[in-house]
Parts: sequence; C-alpha cells; structure tokens
Amino acid sequence: MAPHTTFLHRNLPGLLLRARESVMAHTRPSLRTHGLSDQQWRVLRVLAEHGRMETGRIAREAHLLGPSLTGVLARMERDGLVRRERDAEDQRCTVVEATAQGQRLADELARVFEAHYAWLEEALGRDKLSQLYRLLDEVIELEHPARAERRSAPREEAV
Repeated sequence: MAPHTTFLHRNLPGLLLRARESVMAHTRPSLRTHGLSDQQWRVLRVLAEHGRMETGRIAREAHLLGPSLTGVLARMERDGLVRRERDAEDQRCTVVEATAQGQRLADELARVFEAHYAWLEEALGRDKLSQLYRLLDEVIELEHPARAERRSAPREEAV
C-alpha cells in the first residue's frame, strides 16, 4: 500500500524525542538506583541549581504541570529530599528547597551525569555540542518567544 501523504521534512518532534530517550537511557539507571523518577530528578536539579524557589517557577523550570508537581513534591518530601513551606511574604505561595539529603543526592548524580556529558562532548566535539545547544535554544525561541525571554532573563539569587 502506497503512503497517502508525502512530507518534505523529517519528523522533528519525533527526532527530538528519540534524542531525549537516547540521552535518558544513560541517566535513568542512576535515577532508578536512587529511587527517583525523571520528574523528581528534574525538580531536584532545578532546586540544586537555583536554591529555594516558589512552586510555580519550579513547574516552569522542570517542565511539569502544577497538578503533577504537587504529587512529585509530596513524594519527594515524604522521602526527605525537599522541604515545603508557605512563603513568609505571601502566604498564598509555597516555596520549596532541597534538604541536605536532597542536595547530597543531586551532587552525587551531577558527577555521574557530568561524566556522561563530558563523554558526549568528546564524541561530538565541543563545537558541535555548543552548536546543538545554540540550535535548540533558537528553536525554542522561535516557537515560544515569551518562554525564551523568561528563560534568558536574569535569574534570581538563591535565598
């Protein structure tokens, strides 16, 4: 049976998903060893990089929907990785920070993942990896200019 539709371009979303899964194949075993889901790692990494944050910002930075983040944070709090509390200045907001245990885990996993990124940089070359990062940033900016502006805006200092 002949194809019904001819596409001129490759399936970019599909390629990006395959690339993500290829990279994650190296990271997931380490996450699972420590009992972390992909989403929990994204939250922990954001907190390790930026410190104490409001939940809305965590959701944006970790690419999670609010309801999903609520469940992820509940499990992480139960496991002693994060601490949640009401913002002293705005009681409507919840702020989250990594506990000492969560920060130690992030530090440990960062070493593992940075070794993988170093291997990737060696395999591709520094210029190609930098170009890949730049191209992905450009695609994000083209598709979502407002999001790219927020992402590139100066980051708040960790409290």
